[in-house]
Amino acid sequence: MTTFFTIDRANERIPEVRELLLLLRSQRDELVRLRDRYVRLTGGIGVDEGETPSADSSRTSGSGSSSGSGPTMTERKEAGLLKLRIKGIVDQMGASVTRIDEWGITLRDIQTGLIDFPALVNGRQVWLCWQLGEGDIAWWHELDAGFSARQRLEELH
Repeated sequence: MTTFFTIDRANERIPEVRELLLLLRSQRDELVRLRDRYVRLTGGIGVDEGETPSADSSRTSGSGSSSGSGPTMTERKEAGLLKLRIKGIVDQMGASVTRIDEWGITLRDIQTGLIDFPALVNGRQVWLCWQLGEGDIAWWHELDAGFSARQRLEELH
């Protein structure tokens, strides 16, 4: 069952959701950084922490995949730790997204912090639109429209 927001109720939720969106954006940035490091270490090939390295990859120093023989033992260990950290961040992000969803808010984009609140106006369902960097809710759009079609609240009737 959809929960509909009044403009006042949506504005009351902004401080809490802003905090979560800032956290999600920070976690997303960290996730990208960790993923990039993991790919550099492994050459994009999954490396399990518990895998037994082949004779070619049993080196303990060097640049790893640049020689074509795969990551070193040190790099394999670091890759395993990166995978654990990535999993932890993904789990934390999932919990934040679930919380936003439980509030009845639709998360559209983590990077921009774009969210929509379902609302009823004269019996018609619309989205109250907000993103990080904005103050109170000032925008809305039709259900089948997106960010580019949003309009000022003053135009809502």
